[in-house]
Amino acid sequence: MEKRVVFRSAWLPFVLVAPQIAITILFFFWPAAQALYYSFLVQDPFGMSSTFVWFENFRDLFRSEHYLASFRITAVFSIAVAVSGLLIALLLATMADHVLRGALAYRTLLIWPYAVAPAIAGVLWAFIFSPSIGIASYWLRRAGIDWNWLINGDQAMLLIIIASTWKQISYNFLFFLAGLQSIPRSLLEAAAIDGATPLRRFWSIVFPLLSPTTFFLLVINVVYAFFGTFGVVDATTQGGPAGSTQILVYKVYNDGVKAADLGGSAAQSVILMIIVIALTVVQFRFVEKKVKY
Repeated sequence: MEKRVVFRSAWLPFVLVAPQIAITILFFFWPAAQALYYSFLVQDPFGMSSTFVWFENFRDLFRSEHYLASFRITAVFSIAVAVSGLLIALLLATMADHVLRGALAYRTLLIWPYAVAPAIAGVLWAFIFSPSIGIASYWLRRAGIDWNWLINGDQAMLLIIIASTWKQISYNFLFFLAGLQSIPRSLLEAAAIDGATPLRRFWSIVFPLLSPTTFFLLVINVVYAFFGTFGVVDATTQGGPAGSTQILVYKVYNDGVKAADLGGSAAQSVILMIIVIALTVVQFRFVEKKVKY
């Protein structure tokens, strides 16, 4: 029988949730409403007046080759960051779950990257892969690879993927490790007695039981790839070279702050918000059906 909490005062529940509601309205709903409003405006070059233009900003965006290219760049980047981050974190969590000696030190070292700010992560990996003084660049040249992400768009994309994935692995690792440790050992021991190989036990028992955690992390990583990677891109490539790493969230900043196109930038932010909401709905609508709670 479900036991519900009963408050003696009718207004106490509203007082308790009021701070969170105020924060949500102030930092989420109000900026979203402002972005939607400005997406229908065009300002003069001096910012002295605005003209209501309805959907002209949106039409201009979808006629722009640079904006459509940002869609393709963001799709490649987001898929690479989300998939690689989940796979590497799951592998590390599986290894950590079997570590007996030095387990605390192993897990602590894997958690540390999560404390690093995205901009610092970008600077760190930019230094490691620096064409002139980077240690990774040195070994790549020794291997016969001409590495210079300052002029090569594909290499710059690989750099921000590596930096963004490294930044998020620790977060994924924590949840995967907690999920693995919550699986009853008796199930795995029974499967081992029946002759199931470690790989068979993982796919038949461990991974299905981890599906709620995996689904949660999939949603979080998609949102992170679209929004949380701005600091990495800004600290490393700044959308270059030649716009090859200008993902959608960075283009919003570049057009709004650097180019002073507030209307176009607001329209881009609205489109980006719609894309992320749609992806989240699709994941809950279709992917969640395969989750075994």
